[in-house]
Amino acid sequence: MASAPHTGISARQAEAGRYDLVVLANRLPVDRTTDEAGRPGWRQSPGGLVTALHPIMKQRAGAWIGWHGLPGPAPSPFVHDDIHLHPIALTADDVEGYYEGQSNATIWPLYHDGVEQPVFDRAWQDRYRAVNLRFAQAAARVAAPGALVWVHDYHLQLVPGMLRELRPDLRIGFFLHIPFPPVELFCQMPMREEIMRGLLGADLVGFQHAQGTRNFRTLAAELLGAEITDTGIRYQGRDVAADTFPISIDVAEQQRLGSDPAVRSRAAQIRRELGDPRTVILAVDRLDYTKGIECRLRAYEELLSRQGLDPADTVLVQVAVPTRQQIDQYQALRERVEREVSRINGEHAGIGRMPVHYLHQSFDRAELAALYLAADVMAVTPLRDGMNLVAKEYVATRADGTGALVLSEFAGAAAELRQAWLVNPHDLDALEEALAGAAFADADEQRRRMEPMREHLRRHDVNAWAAGFLNRLGRIAVGSRTPAPQRAAGSRGRWAEHARGWSARPAGRPVVRSSSGDTAALARD
Repeated sequence: MASAPHTGISARQAEAGRYDLVVLANRLPVDRTTDEAGRPGWRQSPGGLVTALHPIMKQRAGAWIGWHGLPGPAPSPFVHDDIHLHPIALTADDVEGYYEGQSNATIWPLYHDGVEQPVFDRAWQDRYRAVNLRFAQAAARVAAPGALVWVHDYHLQLVPGMLRELRPDLRIGFFLHIPFPPVELFCQMPMREEIMRGLLGADLVGFQHAQGTRNFRTLAAELLGAEITDTGIRYQGRDVAADTFPISIDVAEQQRLGSDPAVRSRAAQIRRELGDPRTVILAVDRLDYTKGIECRLRAYEELLSRQGLDPADTVLVQVAVPTRQQIDQYQALRERVEREVSRINGEHAGIGRMPVHYLHQSFDRAELAALYLAADVMAVTPLRDGMNLVAKEYVATRADGTGALVLSEFAGAAAELRQAWLVNPHDLDALEEALAGAAFADADEQRRRMEPMREHLRRHDVNAWAAGFLNRLGRIAVGSRTPAPQRAAGSRGRWAEHARGWSARPAGRPVVRSSSGDTAALARD
């Protein structure tokens, strides 16, 4: 286990169920398991956020508040690997309205440039308010006086404002892991003022890309009349900092996996199983409409058709990790992708070879690392993505400097991995050219591009990201803001009215539509 990055904040032991560091995320950092004897248990979840925060949480005896993953009553609070876990209960109606509905059928598509039409449903909005209030009240109960509270992602955008009313003594940070949209898109949201007020309840709001930070500052001024200052945003007598903190990966772990003899042996086996082609192109995505899978398949098929790539000597391995399978748009996407894969293989396959190997399943970290080592080209071409850590994992795993990364301009990672073959995934001609260029790059060209990216990742790993955010939040002086009236931790305030479906919004000032071109900007967040 990696050591905790230095945050400049001394560790304190939890006292009487109160903690000086509290993390809120939609999910707990553990997954349910069952051992060989059928006994239930828990294991640490994979993923960058858990990896980054786990050592810090252990060092500071922190608490993590999140959903345990199943509808129904929540388990009692428990400790796992020295982290105090406080599960949140969600009913089946909560899962449908707050999670599948407002979070993933409304906010997710809207924040990803409206790739799919967002659905606006008042019942979903009420569920979203109610669940956000549940999270805020849980944090208010367990946070020690003056604690640092770090709220994560689009599921919980109302929590900072709710928690500010319940516990004005806290230092509250919020980090958005997905893009934050420009004025013209965000203002479609029926809850637009409410979400902005919720986010401005934080002391520090972090984004993946500078464009998201600029969009947020613009909206604070135009939607709520906040004052934009050199250091942040002045709103209702408080200073709110908004800044860019691009998330990263555990570089040391990826390098360890890349040099593991068992992983390297598995990579060689994968090449043999694929028929030892000249070129292996790899794509690893959640099966999501934002990931550009259909555009990538069309570009690849056109390359095969015009012999830009030889179908007898080229293989595309498309890993499509199942996600949100209960949502109609995702079911339809799966049908379209699988139909296109079948068509390409039907037209271009030969005896004993297939130009597309499609894997609708999840893989553990070791198998993914083996795939990274087996791939000559990594195709990361989302239509919109907050960061995309797969691109960073591929670069970090290739310790010898070989390999080629084709990367969408609209992934947040493009702002950092500038030496990749950057491409507009909507432009099929450009996408074909990038794939072919990467496939035929020689070893010198590969190293010239890969080495600067690997060096950047070594200096900007996930530990540096977590420490950077927490250091910034920890330097905020509690006395520098005008406190709201103190409420008891169990108080509900005006957010309770929202949760019951009442409208407590003040009459909004007119929205000034931006004409600055933000919508058309190549916002790679």
